[in-house]
Amino acid sequence: MSDFEQWQKAPPPIPTGLLFNLTRRAPLLASIVVLLAMTALSLQEPRFLAAIRDDLFDAYQRLRPRPQRDARVRIIDIDEESLQRIGQWPWPRSRLADLVHELQEMQATAVVLDILLAEPDRTSLRRHAQTPEAPAADSGGRDPPEDHDARLAEVIAGGRVVTGFALVKVSSGSAPAAKAQFSFQGGSQPAVLPGAPGAIATLPMLEEGAAGNGALSISLALGGVIRQLPLLVKIGDRVYPSLAAEALRVAQGAGTYDVRLSPANGSVLEVRIGAFRIPTDVDAELWLYSSKPDPGRYLPAWQVLDGTIPREEIAGSVVLIGSTARGLQDVHQTPLGDDVPGVEFHAQALDQIIFEDYLRRPIWAKGAELVLLLGLGAIVLVLGGRLGPPAAAVVAGLGVVTAFAVSWAAFSGERLLLDPLFAAAAVIATYFVFSLLRHMQTERKQRWIRKAFASYISPKLVGQLIEDPGQLRLGGERREISVVITDLADFTPLVERYPPAAVVPALNDYLDGLIRIAFEYDGTVDKIVGDALHVLFGAPIDDPAHAERAIACARAFDAFACAFADGQRRAGLPFGGTRIGVNAGAAIVGNFGGALRFDYTAHGDVINTAARLESANKLLGTRVCVSDAAVRRCVGFVGRPAATVLLKGKSEPVRVFEPLPEEAAGSARLQAWLAAYLLLEERDPGAEAALAAIVEAHPDDPLARLHLHRLRAGESGVLLTLIGK
Repeated sequence: MSDFEQWQKAPPPIPTGLLFNLTRRAPLLASIVVLLAMTALSLQEPRFLAAIRDDLFDAYQRLRPRPQRDARVRIIDIDEESLQRIGQWPWPRSRLADLVHELQEMQATAVVLDILLAEPDRTSLRRHAQTPEAPAADSGGRDPPEDHDARLAEVIAGGRVVTGFALVKVSSGSAPAAKAQFSFQGGSQPAVLPGAPGAIATLPMLEEGAAGNGALSISLALGGVIRQLPLLVKIGDRVYPSLAAEALRVAQGAGTYDVRLSPANGSVLEVRIGAFRIPTDVDAELWLYSSKPDPGRYLPAWQVLDGTIPREEIAGSVVLIGSTARGLQDVHQTPLGDDVPGVEFHAQALDQIIFEDYLRRPIWAKGAELVLLLGLGAIVLVLGGRLGPPAAAVVAGLGVVTAFAVSWAAFSGERLLLDPLFAAAAVIATYFVFSLLRHMQTERKQRWIRKAFASYISPKLVGQLIEDPGQLRLGGERREISVVITDLADFTPLVERYPPAAVVPALNDYLDGLIRIAFEYDGTVDKIVGDALHVLFGAPIDDPAHAERAIACARAFDAFACAFADGQRRAGLPFGGTRIGVNAGAAIVGNFGGALRFDYTAHGDVINTAARLESANKLLGTRVCVSDAAVRRCVGFVGRPAATVLLKGKSEPVRVFEPLPEEAAGSARLQAWLAAYLLLEERDPGAEAALAAIVEAHPDDPLARLHLHRLRAGESGVLLTLIGK
């Protein structure tokens, strides 16, 4: 069974019904599912994508860091040189008391101890007095040893000092001293705050006189990048401020934290500390907007103690006491990639609050990101379905760029942190799924087109159909086409007289040659009926030059058939001549048949007339007969009028022509024929003499002999009646 016959027995190529509609829309439906899945995933915020998002926000800060400005925040640095000059850590509390006292005398706005003083001083009198093996103190007439803790407590009580406590993951049984009040608006307490079950507090005697007491911890995790700093923490069920928050409160002389909560879920919207309204994350964490560390803010502790620091450097400043000495500092990384001690984060938090350089990720940020995700995804789906693959890829690329552009514009313009990753990932995933499924559909359609049409249209047209399947309208339509029909003379007697082993190979070679020629002229092999071949031009692909191609193909058929028949005759097989009819006009083309068998073909009078013209060759003595309808559509037609034929079953006659080689145009022979034919058409008595002259000059011209015989038999004009098919 041939490929053509197998295709004829295939199911109809244009199915209908719900299953087909779902299959056709599979890329769209699958892409919508992917888009909704990405939406659900964004609501869950998986850890790995949140980490990528945080890295992206870090990159934004590196591209546009917070500018350095002097917010009058200083760090008194217990550095390596201070340890060399004063002694190794821990220092006696008396020395620390001297340091704090000097800062108070220099009119520091607040002195903040980023140091945990949880145990009594080892060099203190009280410490020795509590040691059983220590000998009784004997002053010997001298002043008793100083109580260093008491000395520091006295200095702290002098005012404007903030102590700290450290959060721990186990309950400590005691709570740090609370120095401030909290006012919650919109709820009783925040729903979620960073915190821990317990804390290690500063010595009670030191806490007692402190103006403030805050959490030292900048993060419960070890190392890593610090992107947020809590303003409020929770120990057990009680709310406490952070060290930076207490520094700001004490520096302003404020007494209460005003915390605005969301009435809907109790999340923190804003923390007000004195004159500053600080936007925070939902759990009261401040997004750190980092600048490069300023070495000028670090003042060595030993210079404060020996009086070499100018008073104006400290006066009016918030002063944090911390350490950069190796072994004492807790090193973390800023979003800019700098490794800095923990005290730097407190200082930078104060800087950005004082200058109101906030990074904000408001409560509506997630909603805005979902709108961006769904909007860009919908655009990719709508435009991707209407555009070709290259254009759809450009749209998807623009969608990804748009997501990042919106995010960057929000950061650089308004310091808003909007996550573009889910929107970009949704665009990519949607485009990938949509394109993959559509590619699979296209591949399947291309395979179907190649299998269905490659056996009877030219590879060139198959390629055009694959490139643009929209040209293939198989459901049926009326269009202008041209038709070429061939028939082999005396084929039935040949089959009866000669064995199949001789006839079948010859016939196959003959049809193969004709089909190859048809493909060269972009023809569509409509039918092979025994030895006859039906070829369409202008279907299934529109071709404005269908008539020109059909006539040129018919002439090529004629040349091939004559040469092939001569060859077969020389081989001993009396192969007949080929008659060819050509017509052009409107026809209905498409699929015809049922569920068990269908055929892409053409129906209409144009087909029937072409078949009659093929038979008219027997009457006219021509090999190729072309209708006037085809000639009118062929620019530059070269040929001669043959007759006006009244075909069987027709009421209107058809003018027919015999095509000639291009070199015959303008020849004396053609001019003589045209003159004789005009006389014949006008029933001029001179037509007989003109035709006789042509027959005498060209006795091998059957058409001239036919008309001369008609005239001599008493007929006139050019009208002939075709009785048979």
